[in-house]
Amino acid sequence: MTIESVRRFFAEHAPDLDIIELERSTATVALAAEAHGVAPGQIAKTLSLRAGETAVLVVARGDARLDNRKLRQVFGGRAKMLPADEVAGLTGHPVGGVCPFGLARPLPVYCDISLRDFDVVMPAAGSTRSAVRIAPERLARLTGASWVDVCQAAAPADA
Repeated sequence: MTIESVRRFFAEHAPDLDIIELERSTATVALAAEAHGVAPGQIAKTLSLRAGETAVLVVARGDARLDNRKLRQVFGGRAKMLPADEVAGLTGHPVGGVCPFGLARPLPVYCDISLRDFDVVMPAAGSTRSAVRIAPERLARLTGASWVDVCQAAAPADA
């Protein structure tokens, strides 16, 4: 899977999008933001959670933190992060390269409204050294994502 499955996904669904591959790691929000010259919030992190018996992906701005109360409201119970080995098995992507494209199996995808703070975001593209520039609305359309509000409110820019 990994980056090759993302390439196939884009070839079929969005051939105009180019995967950006770098020599250095972009496996964390901080590394990705530095490597791509963008604010950490503009990195679209994909979080793998288990809500009840269901594994889900939540895509949020890179500097956002999940809000447990909001997660319970949206998913009807407690949601917790999946262990790394389970993430790779479910998504086909390594931790640090997880994205909602080219998944090993269909998973529900949710985009947090925090992504709408930016015209363009940069999610990973199936590896720890890749990303794609994409508008949040297009990301949601391509992945069949539902919009949710599951993150804490962003801190003011001057804080």
